[in-house]
Amino acid sequence: MRRTAYQHYIPPVNFGYVENDLYRCGQPNELNFPFMEKLGLRCIVWLAPEEPNQNVMNFVDDQDIQLHHLGVLEGGNASDPITEDMILEAFDLVLDKRNHPMAIMCNIGRHRTGTVVGCLRKLQRWNLASIFEEYRRFAGPKVRILNEQFIELFDTDLVRIPVDSPDWL
Repeated sequence: MRRTAYQHYIPPVNFGYVENDLYRCGQPNELNFPFMEKLGLRCIVWLAPEEPNQNVMNFVDDQDIQLHHLGVLEGGNASDPITEDMILEAFDLVLDKRNHPMAIMCNIGRHRTGTVVGCLRKLQRWNLASIFEEYRRFAGPKVRILNEQFIELFDTDLVRIPVDSPDWL
C-alpha cells in the first residue's frame, strides 16, 4: 500500500466561522499557518494591546495580508475592556467587503474578539441570549461580565453601514 504525504490543517485557538469570509480566533502559531493560508485572508483586525509575535508578522508579510492593529492602549492595561471607538473602528473594516476574507483576532480570541463579534451579532439583530451563549462558548470559564454588559448597552445606531454592505448584515 502506497502512502501519500498530506498536510495537517490545524486551526488556531478559539477559531470560529462568524459569517461568509469572516472568521475569529486567537493568535495563530506556526502549526496553524497552513490552515490560515487556506482561508485566503486579505485582512486581519488585531485587537490585543501588544503587537502580534514575529512569526505572525512574518506570515502576514509573506501572505500579503493587511494587519490593522486596533488594540493599542494609551495609559491603560491589557485587561481593560474594549472601547466603543475600537468597536466602531473594527466595524469600519469588517463591514467593508473589500477587506474580506478577514479574521478578527486577539491573543486568545476570547474577550476582545468576543466583544466585537457580540456587538456584530447585536447589529445583526440577534437576541441577547444567543449573543451571550456564543460569547460564553468562546470565553469558557473566563467570562467577563463587563464585556457582556458592554455588548448589551452597545448603541448600534453609532455604526456607519456602507451602501455595499456584506450580504449577512
